[in-house]
Amino acid sequence: MVAREADAGAVPSQGTPPARSTRERLLAAASGLFAERGYERATVRDIAARAGVNQALLFRHFGSKRALFGEVVARDGAEQLRNTPPERLVETVLMSMLAPPTADGGGAGSSRSLETLLRSVGAGDEVSAAVTALGDDYARVLAGLSGADDSGVRADLALAWLVGIGLMRVVVGTQPLADADAREVSRLVVGTLGHLLDGMAPPPGRDAGHD
Repeated sequence: MVAREADAGAVPSQGTPPARSTRERLLAAASGLFAERGYERATVRDIAARAGVNQALLFRHFGSKRALFGEVVARDGAEQLRNTPPERLVETVLMSMLAPPTADGGGAGSSRSLETLLRSVGAGDEVSAAVTALGDDYARVLAGLSGADDSGVRADLALAWLVGIGLMRVVVGTQPLADADAREVSRLVVGTLGHLLDGMAPPPGRDAGHD
């Protein structure tokens, strides 16, 4: 009943298949805008407009922009972890940051969770809580790729490097990294991190036995 009433405020689309639920459209719109602009610059008005609904529906479904942000990050991160084999997680995370999805959802990467966080650094508690939760989930999976006693430390180091690379390329735009070929960057990083996490798949385009 509640969802039916909420969806009644959506702006109807013309000449398109039956629309996704209002909640799903808001999550998709917010995911894209948070990744593109960061938490502070992605306004409620713009999120609602991209989703094709009234602003009031955003608050009805999520309560606040802060709650929406947390759900977007949790959903995107969980989706990536669920759909990615652990041994391919580093490569997948890298490609999702280095070659993010296009407007139509295509592209080398599929999840925008880390890109969202990178764009939102400095936004305050809204980001810190999401960073902690998402980071713990990724670190737990990465730690499982090492049989070493210090696997937790190794996982944290790997994650810290991934975030640092994303910051330098996506947010700061440091050259030559910003314009470097995404697959070459991925090959170099995966090859190096293989010394920390020995359960990782070999670098893209390389055989397992190639140094």
